[in-house]
Amino acid sequence: MSKNKTFYRCTNCSYQSIKWIGCCPGCNEWNSFAEQTTSFSGSMASGAKVGSTATPTRLFSINEISVESQIRMQSGVKEWDTVLGGGILPGSFIILTGDPGIGKSTLLLQIANKIAENKKVAYFSSEESLQQVKGRALRLNINNQNLLFSDESCLENIISTCEQAKPDLMILDSIQNCHLSTQSHAYPGTIAQLREAAFNLMRFSKENNVAVLITGHITKDGHMAGPKILEHMVDAVFYLQGEDRWQVRILRSVKNRFGTINEVGFFEMHEQGLVEIGNINQYLISEASASPGSALVCCMEGSRPLLLELQALCVDSKFGIPQRVVTGLDSKQIVLIAAILEKYLHIKFSTQDIFFKVSGGFKIKESSADLGIALALLSSYFQKQLPKKSVAVAEISLTGQIKPVNQIGAAVKEATRFGLETILTAKNQGIKGDCRTVGFQNVYELLSLFPE
Repeated sequence: MSKNKTFYRCTNCSYQSIKWIGCCPGCNEWNSFAEQTTSFSGSMASGAKVGSTATPTRLFSINEISVESQIRMQSGVKEWDTVLGGGILPGSFIILTGDPGIGKSTLLLQIANKIAENKKVAYFSSEESLQQVKGRALRLNINNQNLLFSDESCLENIISTCEQAKPDLMILDSIQNCHLSTQSHAYPGTIAQLREAAFNLMRFSKENNVAVLITGHITKDGHMAGPKILEHMVDAVFYLQGEDRWQVRILRSVKNRFGTINEVGFFEMHEQGLVEIGNINQYLISEASASPGSALVCCMEGSRPLLLELQALCVDSKFGIPQRVVTGLDSKQIVLIAAILEKYLHIKFSTQDIFFKVSGGFKIKESSADLGIALALLSSYFQKQLPKKSVAVAEISLTGQIKPVNQIGAAVKEATRFGLETILTAKNQGIKGDCRTVGFQNVYELLSLFPE
């Protein structure tokens, strides 16, 4: 005889409770508990073994598993294809997220139009009407008969339509605005809805070998909205980010099971849509200024070297506690470099207000920018320029030693390509090339760039 038991489970962390709770004790998420019912048969209740009635499945050795080579769907947009690892793989489940109005729908519509030249693409817009989608398509000069549209928002109907139409690529914009008719308690945008929708889309993608590309919202902190399990379910996660000075959009890979992560692609927003930028360093170099407090560094984004300008401003503090205002870098990294310089060069940065930023709105996470940070601080403190057409690439240890970095060859090649003549780096870096190299062994030697 079966017995039904009702309990409540957190849709975010699977914490269980015998009664409904407003805030989950496990993950502190509000309104995340959903009622569930489980059935226990008489045999199970009497102590029968779990799995005694289940059907065993076959196990395969590694040599018995067949692998079919699949051709990626290339869009012809080099920046997009590079970030995705060569194109969209059939049967993959991909999510693209970013700020509202950043250009996610515009980019997907352009990519869908390119792929539809050789493949069948179904585009479901759960946020906008078909009239709005057509208005954008006319602005982008899109008129492809293999690109099919729908404003359906019921996920069951979307999956059923794709099972019948059999597209090569299915695009859903966005997953937060679709709903499931079988779950009345899972409203669009809730954690329960996102989890169930992602699971159904993942199963559809894998079972039918259809590439599924969805868009997602982000939170006010800049992270992808929804439970963390959503990022685990998908095969790839891409962020489309804006830049604060130009109309530049950065496509960044943070997870990719079929390619490398940390790859970036650059686009520029025009009236006709997003146009790829094949040479982003041309923008960055043109904005760099040769003035006190400015230093050029070269950082690797995936396989691409970027020439970025660091700007520092050091002034005597007017308050009891000096200010540290940092943009584009971890503020602790600036504090650390300033402490190293104060320790060994006896420069009182602890009495200085430090304002620091990465020009262009980019973010740097590499330690190879340590030397550039130190030189920018010293340049601002002494109010003297660094050597013209120079770029700094090196790491600084806590003992004040200048350390070599990896992938210096790509940085030197990119710097030489744009007319930079001097490489400021570690003395034992071992650079090959025609460019002039100035090596430093420790932070004491940095003062030679700022003579009295």
